[in-house]
Amino acid sequence: MKRILTLVLSGLFLSGLQAQSINDVTALSEADLLGTARYRALSGAFGALGGDLSALNNNPAASAVFNYSSFTFTGAAYFKENTAFFGNGIASQRETNYEINQAGGVLVFKNNNKNGFRKIALGFNYDIQNNFDNDIFIAGTGNQSVADYFVANANGFSTNDLSVLDGESVADAYINIGNSLGFAAQQGFLGYQAFVIDPAANSNNSYVSNATLNNGVQQEQRILTSGTDSKFTLNLGGQYNENLYMGVGLNLHAVNRRTIIRFDEFNYAPDSFLQYTQFDNELYTFGSGFSANAGFIAKLGNSLRLGGSYQTPTWYDLGDELWQGINTDILNSTTDELELVEVYPDVIYRFPDYSLRLPSKWMASGAFVLGNAGLISAEYTFQDMSNAQLRPTSDPFFAEQNFAISQELRAVSTFRLGAEMRAGRWSFRGGYRFEESAYQNQNTIGDLNGYSLGLGVDFGGSALDFAWSGSQRDINQTLYPGLSNTARIDEERSDWILSYTVKF
Repeated sequence: MKRILTLVLSGLFLSGLQAQSINDVTALSEADLLGTARYRALSGAFGALGGDLSALNNNPAASAVFNYSSFTFTGAAYFKENTAFFGNGIASQRETNYEINQAGGVLVFKNNNKNGFRKIALGFNYDIQNNFDNDIFIAGTGNQSVADYFVANANGFSTNDLSVLDGESVADAYINIGNSLGFAAQQGFLGYQAFVIDPAANSNNSYVSNATLNNGVQQEQRILTSGTDSKFTLNLGGQYNENLYMGVGLNLHAVNRRTIIRFDEFNYAPDSFLQYTQFDNELYTFGSGFSANAGFIAKLGNSLRLGGSYQTPTWYDLGDELWQGINTDILNSTTDELELVEVYPDVIYRFPDYSLRLPSKWMASGAFVLGNAGLISAEYTFQDMSNAQLRPTSDPFFAEQNFAISQELRAVSTFRLGAEMRAGRWSFRGGYRFEESAYQNQNTIGDLNGYSLGLGVDFGGSALDFAWSGSQRDINQTLYPGLSNTARIDEERSDWILSYTVKF
């Protein structure tokens, strides 16, 4: 049975394991475009329109635009394809999943007075803000061995620090080293015990790789991610006089993300002492968060709508649990046979809880409504990601990561454009969105371009909406920190969404 223990020291940072680092910030800030089918069909350009439950995410005044109480729920099919280019290899992996990604309602209370508040609306909505389900497979020839990762972590520690002492099991040593010397020493311990590295000649605290490369080495990495960042919204909106809608909202988050990484390295030189390495990691991140927002929508004449909103910073309280193991094949120089070495402590490490603050957001939007014929809507969102922060700030590792955030991330602009044409009961929709990368160096994560189409039919007391949404962006994935080996990943996403609305 696996033991769950708390690590005294912080500082978890493995590539692909997005926790307690700048990667955690970008993973939670880059929210997917999810929600109702109508919202998705217009690429989320709803800040000046309202009248849709997912629009509460953009502008809480959206609830006050509803003329009737209603309830909407949405199901979606997600298709994601990642094509990884690494060394001389190209690998493609597909991920498919199905979810009920939205459910909510709004209660509208009308006032017959012509002046003052003519309408009050109470809204509640559940949306999946971020669907983490993903599958990446990288395969090709690298010019650096994962042994260099273990060398970098082991250097500075003595062989005694990285050894199993008398009376200890492997699990005991892994636990004690982590608690007394920290995460880097644990990584050095795994590499040393699995014979990936050995002490350098005439040294007790520096190490060398046991891998001998022959024009590079074959590497494969599988990254499986699952889970969601779910958002629960409580909303109060009101219509004041004829042309002004206002609203406030409280947003509660529930984070549940699991990342499994299997790394394989083989095809070393024939005489290499190390002949095969498999390094396994599994990280579970969980927690909660909250934010608040306020906004307005104003009618200027019969056709023009303007909207604006502000969202406070989002505060997350998070926890991480990590499991690791490694196995190797080493060459017995006497018998020329391979020997299997396994180092699996069978321990789940619970890192100290920490906090993450994502910066506030500003949104401005405009729409031109052509009566019953249709509409055109545009939206702009601004968020300065360089102001994100991991806490406690007194922690040396978090201080280092916060400095990296301030230097490597930047202010992000998002543009959304949507249009709808109506013909009787039928509505035809389309949209486009552009999201800037949060990184100063866009080679890390590139800009995102997305497109959408949709169709809706109104039955009077109910409505059925259908949408397709697609997006593309490029990502450079580092195999392990400190290594120059990176894979370029072309991420393409295609979603199909169906919503049903009941009016009452």
